This record gives sequence, structure tokens and C-alpha cells, in this order.
Amino acid sequence: MSLRNVAIIAHVDHGKTTLVDRLLQQSGSFRENQRVAERAMDSNDLERERGITILAKATSILWKDTRINIVDTPGHADFGGEVERILGMVDGALVLVDAAEGPLPQTKFVVSKALKLGLKPIVVINKVDRPDARATEVLNEVFDLFAALDATDEQLDFPILFGSAKQGWMARSLDGSHDDGMTPLFQLVHDHVKPPVVEEGPFRLLGTILESNPYLGRIVTGRIFSGSVKPNQPAKVLDRDGKLIEQGRVSKVLAFRGLERQALDEAFAGDIVSIAGFPEATVAHTICAPEVETPLPAQPIDPPTLAMTFRVNDSPLAGTEGTKVTSRMIRDRLLREGEGNVALRVRPSDENDAMEVAGRGELQLGILIETMRREGFELSVSRPKVLLRRNAAGDLEEPIEEVVIDVDEEHSGVVVQKMSERKAELVEMRPSGGHRQRLVFFAPTRGLIGYQGELLTDTRGTAVMNRLFHDYAPYKGEIEGRREGVLISNEQGEAVAYAMFKLEDRGPMMIEPGWKVYRGMIVGEHTRDNDLEINVLKGKQLTNIRTTSKDEAVRLTPPIRMTLEKALAYIQEDELVEVTPKSIRLRKRILDPNERKRAGRVKETESVCSGG
Repeated sequence: MSLRNVAIIAHVDHGKTTLVDRLLQQSGSFRENQRVAERAMDSNDLERERGITILAKATSILWKDTRINIVDTPGHADFGGEVERILGMVDGALVLVDAAEGPLPQTKFVVSKALKLGLKPIVVINKVDRPDARATEVLNEVFDLFAALDATDEQLDFPILFGSAKQGWMARSLDGSHDDGMTPLFQLVHDHVKPPVVEEGPFRLLGTILESNPYLGRIVTGRIFSGSVKPNQPAKVLDRDGKLIEQGRVSKVLAFRGLERQALDEAFAGDIVSIAGFPEATVAHTICAPEVETPLPAQPIDPPTLAMTFRVNDSPLAGTEGTKVTSRMIRDRLLREGEGNVALRVRPSDENDAMEVAGRGELQLGILIETMRREGFELSVSRPKVLLRRNAAGDLEEPIEEVVIDVDEEHSGVVVQKMSERKAELVEMRPSGGHRQRLVFFAPTRGLIGYQGELLTDTRGTAVMNRLFHDYAPYKGEIEGRREGVLISNEQGEAVAYAMFKLEDRGPMMIEPGWKVYRGMIVGEHTRDNDLEINVLKGKQLTNIRTTSKDEAVRLTPPIRMTLEKALAYIQEDELVEVTPKSIRLRKRILDPNERKRAGRVKETESVCSGG
């Protein structure tokens, strides 16, 4: 049986998971009567809801007498840590591009890595059935992108397919027949992608995807470069520098067959398999036979750029909505997450009963918090802070991101202004068709925290922003944060509509009547730049004189709705987001107003002393 290993490269929402669905269906991986969820590769609820792939996954399809291993890669920059190493497992890549949107930053990022590794791409122009499709122009954009990324002549001579994954067809030309379904794609993968190169020598496998299993422990997925592996075979683990990490025996060899994993009696070079039995092995490690001394070359793991502190929820409402509330439970859950996710770094924080979690971006950390609250956890999290570093000369450096914003021409002025306030540098501005412009910035990660919501407000929901880690650069100085103060509750109880109505001129509320509040909880936004303590519990004084009911129906302005991402971006250094399975609340880090003032005075004194 011949073997082909191929990765799918695409930007968020360009249709790669739907494409894999169709390939699985048309290769006969499912029985006729088998019910399969749409977007079968998106295995967790959050992936389905948001329509994004968060974790890299593999599947395997048998077409005629060829087994095709397909790796579905994440398309969002926050999960880019997965992408680079996956390309080392495969011999070809399907570059999937939306026929209307064209190649976007994440496509560019992954394609550049693929071209450097020498992979020969197959370009698939998807969604040609869209009313705004412009397949020929997009094809030219893809060619220009490949040329700009220094593709070789052989890589520029790429085969092209046009089609619609949703409708389940591909064709070699725009006006080609739709009757063959996905057969042209299967045939092209068979003809264009080389069989895996098998090296001589004993068993060696390079770890690429990491996951944790409650029964088998740590599972490392990767490609076998040489030799073969059986269960119970002795093996050892080497890191990138050749240092011995551990020795042991392979407890299980698993391979992907459709969407299922099957245990194998033996796996051979060229195949992509999962191996259990090594609790210390991780991504970029080589699992090999005991006699091997040299590890396989591996990509280093990109550094995390943002960190947040996860701590116990110590508010007066703690434990009323969640079941997992202790610091031990939170710590164990985060350490377990860190085991299966190489792009995260989890370590104890300087604060008591707190853990610091560092990752690639707000979305990645937001996904982790959302997953934990759905599992019944209660916790409080701090504002994300950017991880700075010092270079060899001792100068402070911060992470810079390449930001691409597609926006209607009429809104481009406000976007440029807001980005320049956030210390961003405009590097390109060009029309992208349909009275829209594409703006490219190099912006500090610090300045982008919380900008997504503001951008959508400024552009009436028409802008699309894509971000990508670019490099470290010298620290760009202070960036002004939120200008408004907040309204803080000074009592504990249930909010009363009458009190809220009387306080509306102070600023918009974030709560509704009947919601539980406590002292130190943020209940609204102040119209001025200072914080203000208010009483939202004060009811109307009832007397026997007021008998008409005309002033009983109080009409309140709808409150500001706080999603998790919006809340994380909104809070300041001295504030926390309280996350429970049912609620997202904002609060001051120090709840007692007197202690808060004392801490504020101490901070002012310290800043004056350090300044002087």
C-alpha cells in the first residue's frame, strides 16, 4: 500500500474542516447509515461554536490502494505554535484559499514555513460558489504571495483546483465538471505529493503533537523517520540537543483510521502514529531506539507573548455557582493543560494561591478560561500583561505583531488614528477591491489588548483584523489605557431598578436589576476618569401619600454586555475578572475601599520615589 502525508494550510474560516469532512465521506470512511456531526474534525464545543480549529488533528483516508494521512492545522495566529512543526511531518501541502477573501496573514505565515521546508504546494481555490467570488484575481494574489516568499520555480509551478467543499466538488478549471466530486483532489494528492522518504537505521520518531489521556497518560504523535515500532519495545527520549530525557518501553502504538484511533501491532517508517508510555516526552523530542545517539532536527517552540494570573475566587459570592473552587483544583487543571499544550507555559505566581499562565495571545488564554468555566471552575483572572525581555545589551524589548486590517475606505482614517495612538507603525496601505482598503501595521502586542471590540465599534462591524507575531523590538514607551473610571458598589445585596435609574447620569451600567452585587464589585462605567462608589441597593421610600402607580415602571438603559474577551481587555491592573459557570463579573482586586485607598497611596509614594 502506498502512503501520502499532507497538511491543509488555510486561514480561519476558509473551509478546511469542511473540506476534510467531504474527503472522509467520499473516501468511504463512514458507513452509509453512519451519522456524523458536521465539521467532524472540530471535536470540542468551542471549536464548533466559534468555527475555528484550536488543536491540530490528524485523520487518515484510504483511497483506492493509497493511504492518505491528512493533518488539519489551526488557522488562527494564537495557535500558530502547532503549525510549524506539523509541516515537518508531511511531504505536501494543500493551500486552501477563499475565492472572495484571498490569501490572508495566517496563510502567508504557514505558507512561508512550508516553502522554506521545500514542500510543493497544491492550491485549492475554495468557495467559488460565493456571489462575491473572484477566483482568477485570488489565484494571481496567491502566485504573487508565493513569489514574494521566495518560492522556487518548481514550487511556483503549482497545480490548481477550483471548487466548493460545502457542495462537495473539485475541478481542474473554473468551468470544469462537478460530477466527479472530490476525485480530482484525491488524484492530484496521489500524483503530486511524493511518498514519504524513508531513512536507513533503527526506529526514530519526532514528536509533533502532544496530548494527555486519562488512561494512557501522555501521548506523542509524530512521523516515523526510520525503522519500525511495536508495543513493549524498549526506547528512549532525546531532546533537541541530544540530552537523554528518559528511557522506557512503548506501551501503545496508535494510528488514525478515519476519525478513529486503532492500536497497531507494528508501525513502519513514513507513517504518522501516536505513541504512549513516556511521561516526560514532549514536542520537538525524538523518541528512538536505545542505540540512537543523534536526535532528529526540530523547530524550537515559539516564546509566549502574554501572561495572566489565575487565582482562587475570593469574592463574597465565591462557591455559589461553581463546583471546583479550591486552589489545588485550579492548579492541577492548569498543569494538566500545560502538559497537553506546548504553546502554554504554566508556573506558580509570586502571589499566594495563584498560577501564572503564559500563551501566544488573548484568544488562546480566553479559550482556556472558557473551557474551565464550562467544566465547573470558579476563578478570578488578572488583566493580560505582555512578556518583555532584555537583549544582550541589556535594553528592554517587547513583542511586535504584524496586523492586517481590511476595512471600508470611509473608516480607514479612524483606524489609522487609533492604531497610531497604540504606538503602531503603518507599513502598507492599498485598495483590496469593493471600496475596501487593506492596512498593514507593525504594532506592539500591548497596544492590541482590547482593540478588537473598539475596532468593530469604530467601523460599524465591517473591519476584519488579523494578527501575527512578527519579532521583538525596542520598548516603545507608555501606551494610554482606558480613560474612564468605574462605578463600584459599596454594599452587598440585589441591585434595585429604582436606585439604578437614579444613578444613570453617572454612567452606563454593567448589571441588571435583581443581580447580586457585593462591596468592591464594578457595576458600571463612570463618565469621568475617576472611580466612584455608589449604592445600587437603595429602594424607593414608600409612604401612604404616593398612591398613583405612574412612576413605578422605571425604564432603564440597556446595560453594557461584558463577554469574557471584552472583560479581560477592559480591566486595569488593580482589577480582576471573576469567572464562574454562570457569570462574568468585574471587581476591584482589593474589595475594601479603605484598604484600596491605602494601597493606592503606597503605590503613588513608590512611583514618586523611583521617579526621584
